[in-house]
Parts: sequence; structure tokens; C-alpha cells
Amino acid sequence: MKDFGLYIVMTAPTLGYHAFTETCVQEEVPMLQLREKNLCDPKLLELARDLAQITKGSKTRFIINDRPDIAALCDADGLHLGPEDIAWQDARHLLPKGKILGVSTHSMTEAQSMIRQCKAEAEGYRPDYMSFGPIYPTVAKAIPDPPLGTALLKQLMPSAIIPIVAIGGIFRHNLSEILSNGARNICMIRYFGAAVSSSELSHKIHNIKSALQEAIS
Repeated sequence: MKDFGLYIVMTAPTLGYHAFTETCVQEEVPMLQLREKNLCDPKLLELARDLAQITKGSKTRFIINDRPDIAALCDADGLHLGPEDIAWQDARHLLPKGKILGVSTHSMTEAQSMIRQCKAEAEGYRPDYMSFGPIYPTVAKAIPDPPLGTALLKQLMPSAIIPIVAIGGIFRHNLSEILSNGARNICMIRYFGAAVSSSELSHKIHNIKSALQEAIS
């Protein structure tokens, strides 16, 4: 998998899941993850199926967080796993061919271990990308991990053989620092989730995509 740029995680967006997803599809956001931990399974599956239908056939790849069963039942484009979820090797066996598999890392040790695992596996079997963070302090999780900072991100980038997604506390005001330290894929949650209208969300997406394009070119 090649670098894709912008990755958005949805966690109870102000705009609502359906309108938020529709706008992301219109703006051709490359990667969109559903991370919702407060719904019962039937409601979560219903929501995931709705959103999968919105993204189907578009340039936006729809990723489910944590739940391989929900990802399979809604025919999502992929699955994202954290350190406490099932092993990515087991998930790879469960996922149909061509589905995206992403993994989280929350320390330099975890990230380096994941890179070693990737180097030992053939392309197509290893994870397709890994997130690294939080880079900055964040309240996106109930029990946040310690911030890692941009120095470790810069140190990690040259050894990566799969796309690394910088995540955690990233907003427009600190984006340039992230990009100047080598990031080519960034994940933002609250910056987009706080948008109160589709037009505001569209404007924010344009803004970030332009900054990413400028950094890469």
C-alpha cells in the first residue's frame, strides 16, 4: 500500500455519522474509520452497514475499528486493530483477500517490533499501514497513552516499509511540524469531528489536503 495522505477517524462527530461520511466521500477523503465504542452490537452493525453503503464505489475506503466481525458483516474496506485486539496475523486470515489491515503502535518499541514483523512477512500478508502516536497530548481516548513527540516520529520514518500514520493531538496549527518531521500520512479526529456543517467540514478537508500536497510535492 502506498502513502495515502489524509486519514479521518469518526468518533461521534457533531455533524452526525451519515452527513459526515457523505461529505468525506464528496471530498474524496482516502481513509475513513468508524470508531464507536458506545453502541450495542446491533446498533453498531446497523450504522456500519449504512456508512459502508455511502462509501461503496467511492474513492473513500471505509475502515472499522477493533471489530473483525462488524467489518466482515458490513463488507467494510478494512479493519484497524489496537494492541489489545486480536493479533493482526489472525485477523489477516479472517479478512477476505484485498481488504485493508491497519495496526496501532503507541511506543517506539511497539513500532520497531511491528516493522520487524513486517519485514519478515511477504507483501500482501503484512499489515497495510500502521499508526504511530499519540504525537501530542490527546483526549480522544478515555485513558490516553503518553505523547511520543515528533523527534521519535522523525527517527522512525526511514525504517518504515509500510505507510506510517501520525496520530494524536494533530490540528491545523501543529500540522507543519508533523510534516516537517517526515510524516506523509496523518490522522485527525477532533479537528474534523467538531465541524458543525458540511461546508465547514469540506473547508477543513480542503485545507488539510492542500497542506499535505504542498509538503509532498
